[in-house]
Amino acid sequence: MNYLAIIVITFISGVVGTGLGGLVGAVLRRESNKIVSLLLSFAAGIMLAVVCFDLMSEPIEMMKSGEMGWYTPLIVVAAVIVGYALVYLLNIAIDKKTNREVKHIDENHPATADDLDELIHADHFETHKREKSNLFVAGLVMMTAIALHNLPEGMVIGASYAITPNLTSNLFSGAGFVMAIVIGLHNIPEGMAVSVPLISGGMGKTKATLLTALSGLPTVFGALIGYALGGINQIMLTLSLGFASGAMLYVVFGELLPEAILMWKSKLPALSLFIGVLVGFLLVMF
Repeated sequence: MNYLAIIVITFISGVVGTGLGGLVGAVLRRESNKIVSLLLSFAAGIMLAVVCFDLMSEPIEMMKSGEMGWYTPLIVVAAVIVGYALVYLLNIAIDKKTNREVKHIDENHPATADDLDELIHADHFETHKREKSNLFVAGLVMMTAIALHNLPEGMVIGASYAITPNLTSNLFSGAGFVMAIVIGLHNIPEGMAVSVPLISGGMGKTKATLLTALSGLPTVFGALIGYALGGINQIMLTLSLGFASGAMLYVVFGELLPEAILMWKSKLPALSLFIGVLVGFLLVMF
């Protein structure tokens, strides 16, 4: 029963959240940088609060109660470093591939002031078709990157639910549910980033939205892995929580905050982060 509930929760967070972003991208074909910036920084604040006030503090509470030894903080730090490093290396590999695709697009069709006039010529029409094809490939690369990225995010949800007492009655409260909501919100702009190049590359809106939603499916598998590992024993629970914390800390400091600041160079993303931390603290405490 617990596994089924986690599957449903993470399906909504991963597949529905990413699919909703894909639908928004299909309808609007553009995004408001200011709104997305505030959304990303707010989500980062809530994630940071959950990691610091819940995930990383749980093993310390077990140590204080005598369930774990004095070495518990060392295990947590080691697991956090491993989680951070693995997601960091994964994103380096993804960024290299994505940058190669973007560079390939630019080399095939550099922008010029005469682009509009040249559209009437057949040779430019062929170039335009190649550009659409390259956008399509870039969209597929982005979809793969998001899918890989969603696996450790799902582990965060699963590990968070592993520390929830009486999961059946507390399914919609605690760190697990908070992380599911936050990651679902975080998946909306990611879904937009996938669907827009796919549609610009010639794919139909419906098909692009469905493919975008499928990129959120690894969230479910990651959650099942995190929950299963966390239920083996206290050591595995500590390792799972540490790994999940490290993965989330990279997402917060390596992706969400830099992206939010680049999208809107203002003081408001920092304010949104601050509000997110406070909201996250309240959600965890209550």
